[in-house]
Amino acid sequence: MTLKLKHLIPASIAATVLFSGIANATILTVFDGIPTGSASFDATVTGAGGTVVSDVWAALPSGGTSIVRTDYTITRNNGGSLFPTTYGSMSGQVISINPDGNFPGSNGTIASGITFTFNNPVNSFGFEVGDWATCCFNPTTDLYISFDDGAPILVASASTETEGQFPNAAGSIVHEIFVAAFDDSGDFTKVQFWGTGSGEVLVAGGEIKYALLDQGSLPPTNGVPEPASLALLGIGMAGLAAMRRRKAA
Repeated sequence: MTLKLKHLIPASIAATVLFSGIANATILTVFDGIPTGSASFDATVTGAGGTVVSDVWAALPSGGTSIVRTDYTITRNNGGSLFPTTYGSMSGQVISINPDGNFPGSNGTIASGITFTFNNPVNSFGFEVGDWATCCFNPTTDLYISFDDGAPILVASASTETEGQFPNAAGSIVHEIFVAAFDDSGDFTKVQFWGTGSGEVLVAGGEIKYALLDQGSLPPTNGVPEPASLALLGIGMAGLAAMRRRKAA
């Protein structure tokens, strides 16, 4: 599991109490084999005080432009039809993504991906991906997740076939992975996923997992404040120094 610090948000500070009430906004990503990656998602959510909701895809309707689940609706980013199928040892049905762009290479666009529109906000989202990193490295094949049309979050990247191979629950080495993204800076109702490996028969779905975490509930990657926070620290230090001078006088 990879961890990235997005930013530190100073919520309140006083001259005598440094960094009081600062909330951490963190982006986390998961990229691993399905059993391990799914367990990592669960551990991250529960560790932050959240509750994992799981939806295994089964008996999905075929041929329409949208699929309605209990908590969300699935559509294609380009408005096209959806044709669920099965793949390998993945937990449930999947939808083919087929990254667009010039074959072969890492040049697929968001238009070829899928969108999950939630009835209620989430900020943690994960699912299974199959047939990834089997070809089309130029120099890499990448997978992205985006919340509410925000900046794309890179959740997986490979430059060789072996980088996309992991053991499944039976111990066989397969091109099946679990990817996820977390962003506790807010909550979102739209999640998009796409790949860049034009020429791949990329599939996504299986078991979908999601959660809503409290803002600032994920641990930051480190405790080093950004320049704005350092400036506030300087103000606090100056205040403490002034108090000492007044006491000495």
